[in-house]
Amino acid sequence: MSLFSVFDVAGSAMSAQSLRLNITASNLANADTVSGSAKEAYHARAPIFQAVLNGVKNNPSVSVQMRGVVESQAPVDVRYAPDHPLANDEGNVYASNVNRVEEMANMISSSRSYQNNIDVLDTSKKLLLRTLMLGE
Repeated sequence: MSLFSVFDVAGSAMSAQSLRLNITASNLANADTVSGSAKEAYHARAPIFQAVLNGVKNNPSVSVQMRGVVESQAPVDVRYAPDHPLANDEGNVYASNVNRVEEMANMISSSRSYQNNIDVLDTSKKLLLRTLMLGE
C-alpha cells in the first residue's frame, strides 16, 4: 500500500458520509409527510456501505462503496383525520415511519465521521510534506 493511498481511503469515506448525510436529510425532510395508504407512506431509508479491496497484490487499495439503500420495515403511524384530503374511507392517514431522534443521531455521527476523515487527510498531508522537507 502506498503512502498516498490514505487519500483514496479517506476520500471514499468522505464520499460515503456525504451520501449518508443526504439520505438522512431526505428522511428528516419527509418526517411529517402523510399519505392515504400505508403502502404509499414514506419509509425511512438507510445506506448500505461496504469496504472494498481494490488493485493487485503489489499495490492494493481500500475504498468504501455504497451497495444500496434499504427502506425501514418499521410500521407507519396511522392517524385518524377524517377531514384530511388524503384520508381513506375509514378517515385514516398514514404518516412516515421516520424516527427523528435516530435520524439526528445519524446526522451527528456522519458529520463527525466526515470531519474525522478531513483531519486524517490534513494530518497525512502535513506528514508527507515534512517527510519531503527532510530531503532538503
